[in-house]
Amino acid sequence: MAPSNRATQFTHLHKVLKGFYKPVAADAQRPVLEHLLFACVLENAHYGVAEEAFAAIGEMFFDWNEIRVSSIRELAEVMARLPDPPAAAARLKAVLQHVFEASYSFDLEHLRKQNLGPATQTLQKIKGVTGFGAAYVVQSALGGHAIPLDAGTLEVMRILDLASDAEVAQGNVTGLERAIPKNKGVEFGSLLHQLGADLTDNPFAADLREKLLAIDPKAKPRFPKRTTRKKAKETQEPPKAAEPAPAAKESPKPKSTKKKTSKKATKKISTSGKKVAKKKIVPTKKKVKSTKKKTTKKKASTGAKRKKSATSRITKKKPR
Repeated sequence: MAPSNRATQFTHLHKVLKGFYKPVAADAQRPVLEHLLFACVLENAHYGVAEEAFAAIGEMFFDWNEIRVSSIRELAEVMARLPDPPAAAARLKAVLQHVFEASYSFDLEHLRKQNLGPATQTLQKIKGVTGFGAAYVVQSALGGHAIPLDAGTLEVMRILDLASDAEVAQGNVTGLERAIPKNKGVEFGSLLHQLGADLTDNPFAADLREKLLAIDPKAKPRFPKRTTRKKAKETQEPPKAAEPAPAAKESPKPKSTKKKTSKKATKKISTSGKKVAKKKIVPTKKKVKSTKKKTTKKKASTGAKRKKSATSRITKKKPR
């Protein structure tokens, strides 16, 4: 979209939002730190819910130091009506911890005396401060021209084709602050924030879709889509094309079993044949050896007997 068309679309958006919502002004009596802490609670939430949560924190805890040392779970229980209580509690706790470690106090009034550029830089360096929180403090406490954009408002701008995906990822919409003058910045920011809070609360509400179509009649294809049960199952279950793989593994099993049985049978036959051959050959060799030994022994014995008989005969003849 060309910049000139975007500028006209921003002014058209401002006019249509006036018919649906009422502008909400920030409390001018709050210190800079309280503006920043309220921005931590207001992000992606309606103004009424954020005010209730912020007041409940002030009643349940003694001071900012007690909130700083409290756990995120305890803070989230107090702010249970917010869209994301743990995220808001984490932002709140991180901001208080950073401010206390920097000055050992809970005071940011010195930012009013600084120029707008250095003040915004110091705000952005504080842990837990998002782009929405920094822009909200610049607009409500420091008198600068900045329009706060959280996740809900950025998604609204994307649906209305007023912001690209890259701009939504960066959290900055080019040309917005130029198209909306400074004297109308607070009003436009509060109206746009309420539309973003409605989207965060229920993105499929019929009332919300009517408002979006009143702003841009061609925005229907960009509406958030419901995930059906079939699509959810398809994303969770594996694809069916991978199922025939185990069948291919099962088919060669009977072939392998046949081969194994045939090998075993051949081994048994060969071993049995060897055993029979040993039984037949070994006893015959032993019998032959035994017969030879017996014959030699008998011959030796007969020769000895013959020798004895000859000597005996000689002895008998001597007395003559």
